[in-house]
Amino acid sequence: MKITDSVQYIKGVGPKKKAELARLGITTVYDLLTYFPRTYEDQSVLTRIADLHPGEQQTVSGVITKLQERQGGRRGMTILTALIGDGSGFLKVTWFNQKYLKKQLVIGRRIFVTGRAAYAFGGRGQFEMSQLSSFEVLTGEEEPAMHCGIQPVYPATERLNQKFFRKLLQEALAADIELPEVVPASICREYRLMPRREAFETIHFPKDFDALKAARRRLAFEELYLIQCGLMLLKKKVQQSATGIRHAGDGELLARVRKSLPFTLTHDQESTWQDIRRDMERDVPMRRLVQGDVGSGKTVIAMLALVKTVENGCQGALMAPTEILAEQHYESFCRQLQPFGIRISFLSGRLTKKQRDAVYHEMAAHETDIVIGTHALIQDDVQFNRLGLVVTDEQHRFGVAQRTALEKKGSCVPDVLVMTATPIPRTMTLTVYGDLDVSLIRELPPGRKPIRTFVRRPDRRPLIYRYVHSQLEEGRQAYVVCPLIEMKEDSNLPSAEEIYDELRYGIFHDMACGLVHGRMRPAEKEAVMEAFYKGEIQLLVSTTVIEVGVNVPNASIMVVEHADRFGLSQLHQLRGRIGRGSYASYCILVSEGKTQQARERLTIMAETADGFRLAEEDLRLRGPGQFFGAMQHGLPDLKIADVLRDSDILIEARRAALASLARREDLDFVLPVLALQYREQFQHITES
Repeated sequence: MKITDSVQYIKGVGPKKKAELARLGITTVYDLLTYFPRTYEDQSVLTRIADLHPGEQQTVSGVITKLQERQGGRRGMTILTALIGDGSGFLKVTWFNQKYLKKQLVIGRRIFVTGRAAYAFGGRGQFEMSQLSSFEVLTGEEEPAMHCGIQPVYPATERLNQKFFRKLLQEALAADIELPEVVPASICREYRLMPRREAFETIHFPKDFDALKAARRRLAFEELYLIQCGLMLLKKKVQQSATGIRHAGDGELLARVRKSLPFTLTHDQESTWQDIRRDMERDVPMRRLVQGDVGSGKTVIAMLALVKTVENGCQGALMAPTEILAEQHYESFCRQLQPFGIRISFLSGRLTKKQRDAVYHEMAAHETDIVIGTHALIQDDVQFNRLGLVVTDEQHRFGVAQRTALEKKGSCVPDVLVMTATPIPRTMTLTVYGDLDVSLIRELPPGRKPIRTFVRRPDRRPLIYRYVHSQLEEGRQAYVVCPLIEMKEDSNLPSAEEIYDELRYGIFHDMACGLVHGRMRPAEKEAVMEAFYKGEIQLLVSTTVIEVGVNVPNASIMVVEHADRFGLSQLHQLRGRIGRGSYASYCILVSEGKTQQARERLTIMAETADGFRLAEEDLRLRGPGQFFGAMQHGLPDLKIADVLRDSDILIEARRAALASLARREDLDFVLPVLALQYREQFQHITES
């Protein structure tokens, strides 16, 4: 059996199970083998019911002696209760809203339960478990010993339970599956990696925790190594291209533009500009990421790079994620650059066909120097005459494929500058942007007023909004950010729509209010944002759609409702919408702070404006899943590696990938692997 074969060839998978597995993304044998356990239960030690301790994670094995089903709660939830005994005592086990379990819970059957025991209410010292980590009912054909030891716990569903997955993985691993090695033998020896087949067997059914640790290290190393090889080969292929554009040194036009700037570049800006200038003057295409905190002045660096390419007889393109942001860039570039004779065009989906066709003609005929736009820049009809530089703003909002599509719009391979205001810790940068060189802009330009941040409880809302009203009376503008768009039955959180109505018809009845959220039509959303930008709206109630928004220097105050529902990096991005003018600015985080972690996170938010420190704290407190998922656009999903927890493995894997790129035998080994496993992500190198 091959790992590319359909999962239906494994014993126990019929048409219905095949369909259920497909819903989980499991269609091949390899998909199944890489459906890794989310955790493990150590059932090697069974605790007698008489020896249970409240609050501790323990495993009990007993026989079901009694069953009860009843309805409870306001919505009539189903409550199933089983009484199990093991000869030393009885334990009450409860399941909520899992009526389908009634067929499995048969009196007389043996059951294994793992969870934290507590004293049952009114039970005279009897224990109960109602929040189980896992449980398994034996059918009578199984040996109890099979369920002892370290048991894998998979992300399961109602129809595909733990017993099904464990049985299916046992069948798959017992079959004669071809599991070819994907890491060169030299690397396996050097880094003392467990054999691949043994690693898969151990990750699913570990004999002990030391073996589990070694198996996980092997598979995480493999995953990170292959991605690093792909990214490095991608970078190498582009840099070795013979069609790159070598820009000349800085000329008179660039000097005049720099002299016209109403400020002096900060040390970080100057250092970043020197990185970019050196890259552009080489004969290999630039691939550089500029990470800069909110308001650090990345855009002016992009402008200088675009002027440099224009001075060298080329065209430049800047792609922004929203129309309003693209339009804002267009207006500021026109003000700054048109006096020097630089021709600038704007391209977006909002233009009429006649207007778009006119811009297409200007681009193809080299009658424009810089084109600023949205995703419209990567449409099929777009062609440049001599594209020298591509800039993508807020890169994490674009996919790798979109960036690549824009790069292909010229006859030569252009230089590429990527900008992001989302700070990323170093280890994550190696994975997300492994094909790019990185420059950092950490310091803020002089004169930017710090944003004072406060954490307040919900009972202070009347005082908060009275203060906001006083700020609006003085001519300022304000944001109110909410976690939900509309009210949900299962949530007591106020929605953006509710808060908008409450404020609009309440304390702010005499002010112009607006509402913007992700379910609005793009044109409607853009119209509201533009009205806020022009000062026609004084108070804007919004969801996180303003995270990457428009520069409104007059907006000096932000209230974030239920701030504990947002990540630190997200709160930092939101906070960056204010403090862009000459006015003192304030961010007020409204939260009950019910948990210690919530209080800790918001305290950090109030204490620091350093986006890089906040990104690190966000990863430490929340884990990388959500953060990484939003960042990696177009890269293979990480199935087992964790870029936060596995930073040491990542650095080892990167070192190994660098060594492999220098060895012909390693390259010959790795390229077919990348073609097989990551064809979509790295097809431009595996097909060459």
